[in-house]
Amino acid sequence: MSAKIKYTNEPLEAKVVRDFLPPPDQLAFREEGVKVTLALSKKSVDFFKAEAAKHNTQYQRMLRKLIDAYVETYTQEASATPQPAVRKRAAG
Repeated sequence: MSAKIKYTNEPLEAKVVRDFLPPPDQLAFREEGVKVTLALSKKSVDFFKAEAAKHNTQYQRMLRKLIDAYVETYTQEASATPQPAVRKRAAG
């Protein structure tokens, strides 16, 4: 880094970028949580604990995000795909 920086007096081109960040009140929003008891395989829990440690987060948070992403994907898919009519059996 011994090379000197050579500055020039060229005009700068600036472009205004629309504010795309959400307001602070949306950043602080937390969804209502529901406590559940869930038995998972040791292999799955060990995997998520190891991955969480690599990314400096909590494994429960990773699991929650995974399930939320699953729900989001299939909720959008279900609303976009027309469902076939369900036939009921005749009572008898």
